[in-house]
Amino acid sequence: MELYTPVLALLILATGFAVFSVVISTQTGPARYNRAKLDSYECGIDPTPQPAGGGKFPVRYYITAMLFIVFDIEIVFLYPIAVAFDQMRIFGLIEMVLFVIPVFVAYVYVWRRGGLDWD
Repeated sequence: MELYTPVLALLILATGFAVFSVVISTQTGPARYNRAKLDSYECGIDPTPQPAGGGKFPVRYYITAMLFIVFDIEIVFLYPIAVAFDQMRIFGLIEMVLFVIPVFVAYVYVWRRGGLDWD
């Protein structure tokens, strides 16, 4: 148990700092809210009007996000193979091909369905 004591102490310290920061900022910060502060900020562009109950994001946004996650994870898993490729030899090549083929099939599927068109 004493092996986990520093981890527990760090967890308590981090939680205490987070709670302290939130409480102090609400107590000491100015509370002057206006429409501009409560409105969404879109990189200097006037925000698009939203319905009263909140707006819906288009489905294309979620498809793009999922594509990013899939290909980002693929790259993360390919880095170790690229680093140790000379040590793994033919086994590394076979494993890399077996990993890339399903991702490539998914890419072709999304491409054929029009998921990469920006119209």
